Amino acid sequence: MPEPKKEVSDFEAQAEESEVGLVREFIGFMRESKKWWLAPIIIVLLLVGILVILGSTGAAPFIYTLF
Repeated sequence: MPEPKKEVSDFEAQAEESEVGLVREFIGFMRESKKWWLAPIIIVLLLVGILVILGSTGAAPFIYTLF
């Protein structure tokens, strides 16, 4: 006896899709909500974070000479 076809709910369909990365999701959010002013803020925060991380490594003497 064949099994009846199950309708796939929207939730199940989304669960089967592949995951979207954080950057791609953020860009999609900015594109949909027209909040492009967030991009420079996020970029500056990332650059400051990278600078702090590099400041505690062996690259610190090279970073200090830039300033």
